[in-house]
Amino acid sequence: MSDTKTLVDGKATATAPHAHTAISTAGLLIALGIIYGDIGTSPLYVMKAIVPEVITQDLVYGGISAVLWTLTLQTTIKYVLLTLNADNNGEGGIFSLYALVRRRGAWLSAVAIIGGAALLADGVITPPISVSSAIEGLEAVYPGIPTMYIVIAILCGLFLLQSFGTQIVGKAFGPIMFLWFTMLAVLGVHGIVQHPEILKALNPYYAYNMLVNTPGGFWLLGAVFLCTTGAEALYSDLGHCGKGNIRISWVFVKACLVLNYFGQGGWLVAHAGEQLNGRNPFFALMPEWFLLIGIGIATIAAIIASQALITGSFTLVAEAIRLNMWPKVRLNYPTDVKGQLYVPSMNRLLLLGCIAVVLYFQRSEHMEAAYGLAITITMLMTTLLLSMWLRAKRVALPLIALFVLVYGGIEGSFLVANLIKFPHGGWVSVAISLCLISVMYIWLRAYFIKRRLTEFVKIEPYMDALKELSNDETVPKYATHLVFMSSAERQSEIESKIIYSIFQKRPKRADIYWFVHVDTTDEPYTMEYKVTELAQNDAFRVTFRLGFRVEQRINLYFRKVVEDLVRNKEVDITSRYESLSKQHVTGDFRFVVLEKFLSVENELPFVENLVMQAYFYIKQFIASEDKYFGLDTSSVKIEKVPLIITPTRNVSLKRVY
Repeated sequence: MSDTKTLVDGKATATAPHAHTAISTAGLLIALGIIYGDIGTSPLYVMKAIVPEVITQDLVYGGISAVLWTLTLQTTIKYVLLTLNADNNGEGGIFSLYALVRRRGAWLSAVAIIGGAALLADGVITPPISVSSAIEGLEAVYPGIPTMYIVIAILCGLFLLQSFGTQIVGKAFGPIMFLWFTMLAVLGVHGIVQHPEILKALNPYYAYNMLVNTPGGFWLLGAVFLCTTGAEALYSDLGHCGKGNIRISWVFVKACLVLNYFGQGGWLVAHAGEQLNGRNPFFALMPEWFLLIGIGIATIAAIIASQALITGSFTLVAEAIRLNMWPKVRLNYPTDVKGQLYVPSMNRLLLLGCIAVVLYFQRSEHMEAAYGLAITITMLMTTLLLSMWLRAKRVALPLIALFVLVYGGIEGSFLVANLIKFPHGGWVSVAISLCLISVMYIWLRAYFIKRRLTEFVKIEPYMDALKELSNDETVPKYATHLVFMSSAERQSEIESKIIYSIFQKRPKRADIYWFVHVDTTDEPYTMEYKVTELAQNDAFRVTFRLGFRVEQRINLYFRKVVEDLVRNKEVDITSRYESLSKQHVTGDFRFVVLEKFLSVENELPFVENLVMQAYFYIKQFIASEDKYFGLDTSSVKIEKVPLIITPTRNVSLKRVY
């Protein structure tokens, strides 16, 4: 008996279309609330970073022009128009993109790891700089106010909100962000009306002039780049909002951003020759009576700004787990909305990282030095993966070459310009990235090492022995139904460790043996299962095919499968204890999860030994696999087995009498 079916229990909503991904007013508001926080609050600090000392017309016109064309080329054309097309059944992000192209070369895993780690590192810098930039506006009204402690308190509150899910967050934040962008536009128009000459910056010549003719102008690209740092998060959050909602809302968002940048430019031109002396052009645009209101709205918007990278980080971690690039940590799905999840361990790590950044840098202008370097690397990696996706889509090679040349040149220039930040704080984001890259490399390399060393045997020769053990009443019954989690991809095979566990370690007699295998697909929301009868009414194999964004609730899914089999009269799960059988009591189920450990009796090559030592060291801080699979802990047996690599040879052991 072999049959493939789709799971249609309470989790089937994962495969159904959802209103929030269809173009609608609600969808547009959720998009505003979730994905535009980072890029939407960049006016708080970009112009302050471009004009750090004396205000000159070349700097102002060149800076505004560079910002406009960066938003156009980088955010609009590359991400909104092009990259959003590279969706994996509605899901976005660098790991979703990698899942689409990974069969085109093993080297692409390194590209995905570097890009993903850099984006996660950026998620540690974004919340502190956004919130600090807004809160420091209070100093214009209340000099000497301890902004650092206010920032830390706000960040703690924001991370506590995450467990409620982005659906709730998005609905609450959407209208506020609409108010924020409207305020940006109104303030910008006010500044432009007073100094309409700033509209000359629409001409890209001024950007070219700043970069080529202004002393040190090229290095200002590091500051200009801050206006587009949220573009990668926009792609990562594709699954939360949908392509159509993002594209339509971006028209409104970009218009508001550009108007505000030009308004700030108008104010700066009016003060040419002066020094900023701590003034922020953004707050300087506001009338005095509106300052406190504006700071309040900016603070709330900055809090929301952190949301884009936080939700993007959760998405990245979940996808990295499915791709064997991250430890199998617990994932929560706080709402029934497709694509929305919460990763408690990552939430804690991000919070601690953000607090550390605030305590180390203390002020937003110091954080600017650390900000942008890591995300530039992510964008370059996305460009490489996107070029492979374009090849897979059979786009003409000259067009692919043009894409790589243009965006490789743009992002390469941004990267070089950002390198000047390295000694002034950029090393922080690089250090965080390297730590994350190390974990991802160790996890992926260990996965391949374990797979290579796991011995599989044909299951068919053991079926007669399994039946005999099942009927041998001299052996105490271990469980009515004994369920083993198996990593064997072929239906005809099983790990030799499972056979050893059943027959030798401690004979495990059961009435029915179940072997469950979970196959993670490259599609995000696949929910299928296949049942193979190995021995009539004695042994079954169940293979789940689950998408990389589907919650691993194997306990629930397995129960659903058994119910289907009972309904179809393919299996009898009534207890075979005589007293219980008369009462038609269902037999007990017990899961066995084999957990490998590194045996001291091995001769691994030096690098592989280091990798495995690091892997098992990290693993001791991670919850066991039964938690990841969503198994009921009361019915799970964790059985430790050695990962024997190569038995030690030439043992000099002498017998004495």
